[in-house]
Amino acid sequence: MLTLLANSLVLAQEVPAAEEPEGIDLLIPQTSELIAGILAFAIIFFFVWKWVLPAVNRTLEARREAITGQVTEAEKTREEAEKLLADYRKQIADARSEANAIVDDAKATAEGVKSDIVAKAQAEAQGITRKAREEAAAEMERATASVRSEIGSLSVELAQKATAGAMDASAHRALVEQFLEELDGMR
Repeated sequence: MLTLLANSLVLAQEVPAAEEPEGIDLLIPQTSELIAGILAFAIIFFFVWKWVLPAVNRTLEARREAITGQVTEAEKTREEAEKLLADYRKQIADARSEANAIVDDAKATAEGVKSDIVAKAQAEAQGITRKAREEAAAEMERATASVRSEIGSLSVELAQKATAGAMDASAHRALVEQFLEELDGMR
């Protein structure tokens, strides 16, 4: 095949000098050049078709597979990122609801403690008021007893001075007791 190509090239160079093309012949190649060009094209086409084209196809296929793999990997990564984002959002929502529950529990506990403190304070105030009333009542009774006794003593003295000895002390006492009972009845 190489010899055929070499022969074609030699024939193409042996064109006589007297026959130089003119006019339209300048555009149309000579037959020997046309045959040499066709043969060279066929040889180059054969080499390209046999070795270069498969290598280019393998490279393009490898490139296509790599791009497809990268797209698939990117899609998986995006899906994982979306899942993580959804998980994080769910965790944040759970944390917020848990925080709200804790705050609500704290408010309820604080309200309960407040109610307990108010109830204890009211009970203590009622106890103090009751104790003060009891003490006031006891003091009133002591004062009343003291006043009775003082009134009794004074009335006995007054009666003794008024009657100047006409009644004895036990009769005076009975009279005073009757007077005090009348005072109690007036209240």
